[in-house]
Amino acid sequence: MSEGHLIETIDDGIATLTMNRPESLNALSAEMMGGLREAVPRLAADEDVRVVILTGAGRAFCAGGDVKGMAQRNDDPPLSMESRAQALRTGMEVSRQLYEMPKPTIAMIRGAAAGAGLSLALACDMRIASDSARFTTAFARVGFSGDYGGSYFLPRLVGAGKARELYLTADILEAAAALEIGLVNRVVADADLESEVRAFASELASGPAIAYRYIKKNLNASSAGASLSDVFDLEAWNMTRTGMTDDHKEAARAFVEKRKPTFQGR
Repeated sequence: MSEGHLIETIDDGIATLTMNRPESLNALSAEMMGGLREAVPRLAADEDVRVVILTGAGRAFCAGGDVKGMAQRNDDPPLSMESRAQALRTGMEVSRQLYEMPKPTIAMIRGAAAGAGLSLALACDMRIASDSARFTTAFARVGFSGDYGGSYFLPRLVGAGKARELYLTADILEAAAALEIGLVNRVVADADLESEVRAFASELASGPAIAYRYIKKNLNASSAGASLSDVFDLEAWNMTRTGMTDDHKEAARAFVEKRKPTFQGR
């Protein structure tokens, strides 16, 4: 992909999507969101891609919506509420696509992750942050209620009470505080961020891709409020499915032979 507002690279089964508006802290643009909506489902279906990393160029992950652009658009001829809401809803699909992707996703976070940018990070399976990272819901600061799924993902990570506090106050959390409440999985030195994330992604990329797909199905069903009985049913079917894969058989042989398994995604 050419270096527009979204850069895509694929190497050794790891796809990296880089939001590329560093001069505006990677604030979301129509081009960027269109690129993400096209790339994420395509990478989800690409059997050669085992892990997806979402990150930002320069000194920030993503500052969220382009507030300057919003101010300019407020002077444009008015659109109906229905048209505005539908356009936003279409853009928000990328969060669902990241969340439901049948392979691991990692948000690699340096600097600001704010507003919808934070929501995109929350939609990923894991968040690895540099010690320079800063997090805020931000919406209340500009008179908004929130979008891109943050109000779904955040309570499931930090609890309902803390999520309400973070939305209502729009406080800024430093990386250490984000780690303490479970907002991020790991915090590493800024200079080591890329190498640490790459090493972790490589480890996942060599893992059992089919099992990962069904692990995510189980966990997503649980997060969505499925009953214990329904989760038991899902686990039983998915455990049986994965038990019939070549990857499981290889892992069983490797266990007996006291060696590391070589997974093929079959």
